Amino acid sequence: MISRLRSMSVFGVDAFEVEVEVDISGGIPGVTIVGLPDKAISEARERVRSAIRNAGFDFPSRRITVNLAPAHIRKEGPSFDLSIALGILAASGQIGSDTLRDFIIVGELSLDGRVRQINGVLSMALEVRKMKTACLMLPRLNLREALLARDLKIFPVNTLVDAVDLLNSRRFYDGSQNLPGTVESIKESHEMDFSEVKGQSVAKRAFQIAAAGHHNMLMIGPPGSGKTMLARRISTILPSMTFEESLEVTKLYSVQGLLPSEKPLVVERPFRAPHHSASYAGLVGGGSPPRPGEISLAHHGVLFLDELPEFRHNVLEMLRQPMEDRKIVISRSHAAVSYPTSFMLVAAMNPCPCGYYGDSRKACECSYLQMKRYMARLSGPLLDRIDIHVEVPRLNDDELLQSSSSCDSQTMKDRVEKAREIQKERYHSSGLKWNVHMTTKDLSRHCVLSRECLDLLRQALEKMHLSSRAYTRILKLARTIADIDGRSRIEAADIAEALQYRNLDRESL
Repeated sequence: MISRLRSMSVFGVDAFEVEVEVDISGGIPGVTIVGLPDKAISEARERVRSAIRNAGFDFPSRRITVNLAPAHIRKEGPSFDLSIALGILAASGQIGSDTLRDFIIVGELSLDGRVRQINGVLSMALEVRKMKTACLMLPRLNLREALLARDLKIFPVNTLVDAVDLLNSRRFYDGSQNLPGTVESIKESHEMDFSEVKGQSVAKRAFQIAAAGHHNMLMIGPPGSGKTMLARRISTILPSMTFEESLEVTKLYSVQGLLPSEKPLVVERPFRAPHHSASYAGLVGGGSPPRPGEISLAHHGVLFLDELPEFRHNVLEMLRQPMEDRKIVISRSHAAVSYPTSFMLVAAMNPCPCGYYGDSRKACECSYLQMKRYMARLSGPLLDRIDIHVEVPRLNDDELLQSSSSCDSQTMKDRVEKAREIQKERYHSSGLKWNVHMTTKDLSRHCVLSRECLDLLRQALEKMHLSSRAYTRILKLARTIADIDGRSRIEAADIAEALQYRNLDRESL
């Protein structure tokens, strides 16, 4: 006898439907799973056998063949356990099969028949919602995550027995109605504040500008000057995520298994700070099967790279295209998967290998050759894509002894949000979000320069030998500076300030 059920798997960050076919026939007893299963699915035969027996059902002592269709797409993960078990029970006549086709069934089984939490449920729930007529049966521990899809009939189960009772009795209940709280009750909270950072007024101003226009930023300063402390507080001045942005980020974290069951929605902008020893696949993404890397987990948030020159050269160079395209495509022989990478890069580095070049208290011990090799680790094309290069000097005694800073995160965030509103109004018909994404056509329209501005830029181009990309970055940065200060037109002071944030270009003179 053959039974047919519907389940789901995830490829990249999107889910696709999988038909589970179970055939029980005569022959040597055993379970064979076909349809390009991975190791976790192949091991399902033992989990399913024990779960069925320990739940009080009979496991057929016959030849069982399980097919996962379409057979040309590789499937992975233990999410097919529950559908395979129910398929075996239906094929052996222990449960009715009339209602099985109404459900998309996912869940991992433990040996005693409990249904365990799985990864990627949000992607599955969003795909089921598109079907309109299907219901989703899943582990109860994944219920809060699935509710994010909204307008979806969900049936959570704790055990295999619960699933069988639901199908046999045909008492369909919507488990979402029994949930005491909703995802809207999850609020953004921050434990850090810019008021805790003493001094560094120039760096704080640069952070406001970077946050307002979504500009990439590089801090240069000696050890202990506060670069990491500043970077970890940038999330406190970024505008809160919209629900759609939260869903995009939550899908990525769900696929990676980084989503806690008690907090199913990511409401705070991600802050990812990988170590400089991170591998290519760990930072950019990849592996077999492909997995999102740190640049994708920082989507709609901040990617902080401390000790930037210490990262591997090939890894840093791979950041260039995702920073421009806001996505990364990982190609494999059988398929290609795309991950979103709309992140804001914040990086930090020492001015030299020893860290004390230009420091007022400790002399630099590096030779000219050592410094040249150190700076050569960062290519010109990569630095061109970083709009702001700002110095973060050591604090003097007066700054260090002051009690607190008058510049707090809420004040900075208010200014950032006002600048973002200006950009939203400006680009409402073009589909852009921030100044940093302006095209050449947008630059000619929104960055009209006076004679004084043009003369200043001409001098800078002659003396700093800027590339065309650096030139457009300066214009975008000047546009953001004017926005944050509430000016409709770019002034010479905005151009001058934008040029001051190109430290590495000025030092190359």
